[in-house]
Amino acid sequence: MTPDTTQTGAATASTEELRKLLAPVRYVLWDLDGPICRLFAGHPADAVARMLVRKIQELGLGALLREEERFHRDPQAVLLGLNERHPDSDLITQLEEWLTQQELTAVPSALPTPYADPLIRTWSALGARFAITTNNSARAATAYMETRHLEGCFPFVYGRTKDLDRMKPHPHCLAQALKALGADPSRALMLGDAGTDYQAAHKLGVPFLGYARAESKLPPLLEAGVDRSHIVTSLEQVLDVLREKR
Repeated sequence: MTPDTTQTGAATASTEELRKLLAPVRYVLWDLDGPICRLFAGHPADAVARMLVRKIQELGLGALLREEERFHRDPQAVLLGLNERHPDSDLITQLEEWLTQQELTAVPSALPTPYADPLIRTWSALGARFAITTNNSARAATAYMETRHLEGCFPFVYGRTKDLDRMKPHPHCLAQALKALGADPSRALMLGDAGTDYQAAHKLGVPFLGYARAESKLPPLLEAGVDRSHIVTSLEQVLDVLREKR
């Protein structure tokens, strides 16, 4: 098995393809949960989803939940489902803040993605400028960066607010980041692990690099339209290309 294959042997980005993709990049928009860390490594997301459902039931609002939402493993999916039916409500504001607190609880036990820290430091040393564009809370993203002493690399952090309609695939947080960085979209790169990351970047003309650390992450990226040659299975592949420039 080579660095350019997944465990199933499906070809992904080659070194030469990565060189071409990364050559013009001066600005990097990072998703948090996946490319930078496993946020819920020690405070599992499925447990948080169950807690969220229980909280909604305790509020006497269990009837608002669809059957699939009651058993969903992703708390954001539960929250987004409710938001479709009750947008801009006090309930959504309350539950979004509750989820933010759960994400902050998860930060101390979050695990860094392999090679993420050295990749961030190397890319920054080479002059790239960064922003975080995440569907998690910006407060949680900032708190995580502080645990890794990387906050100086990320002057701009944009995340979920109570206006859930602006979560990716809506490009709102990416547009904020590009404006803050003063970045030409063609010189930027979105690094994400979900189809929604790609969709948001595509809407703004921002090139995209997909990160598929697990075999299950590859098909959703491909289905969203990400070219196989723009997907890596390890951030070491990106780090190796950047080290050639040093």
